[in-house]
Amino acid sequence: MEPDRILVVDDDARIRQMLVRYFEDNGYRVNAVGNGAAMRAELSKASYSAVFLDLVLPGGENGLELLKELRSTSDVPVLMLTGQDDVTDKVVGLEFGADDYVAKPFHLRELLARLRTVLRRRTPAPQAAPAPNAGEEVLQFDGWRLEVGRRRLSSPQGEDVSLTTGEFDMLLVFARNPGRVLSRDKLMDLTRSRSLEAFDRAIDAQIVRLRKKVEVDPKEPMMIQTVRGVGYVFTPRPSNER
Repeated sequence: MEPDRILVVDDDARIRQMLVRYFEDNGYRVNAVGNGAAMRAELSKASYSAVFLDLVLPGGENGLELLKELRSTSDVPVLMLTGQDDVTDKVVGLEFGADDYVAKPFHLRELLARLRTVLRRRTPAPQAAPAPNAGEEVLQFDGWRLEVGRRRLSSPQGEDVSLTTGEFDMLLVFARNPGRVLSRDKLMDLTRSRSLEAFDRAIDAQIVRLRKKVEVDPKEPMMIQTVRGVGYVFTPRPSNER
């Protein structure tokens, strides 16, 4: 089995060298570049399992803008690296589709744990070959189809809808808890998002992005509704298929 390929985008050569050595020692294939142009070149010629992306890059480039650009074409997991422990930056990063946010200086073992968590949530665990569709959980609601094992969402028109790790986990929690009002704190527990820092706007940002993909009118949501002062509720009644 091929090892996961990781791309590091950071203008600090020492950090690039450190991350390449550490993650290669832990079984990953790692490439490291120092700017956005080199990042685009790497992503155009190879497939990556995850990207570590620095917030501040040379030449006036901004990691958040690069993340936004990346999200327009790919749902590859992105872990933002930053020397600024600023809540606003974290929220904006999550709104743009970051899977995690790590402040410098970081501990390498923590960074490895966060990467493994993101990859584990993105990739379903391998299973012995069952009969086609046997035992696979599928949730259907309002014409949508959520294939849990494959981490796949299909629209009522039959089109695949690309979701980030956080968006998929959030939708799965809602679909498994229809009609139940879930507080932000409960959503962080159920989606295993404690690593994203326990502040309300992190959850709100994920839901805003999810609504843009599943609601007919994200400004007037019918599927994921806000319960003011409490949290959110998923209104469809999914049917479970196996």
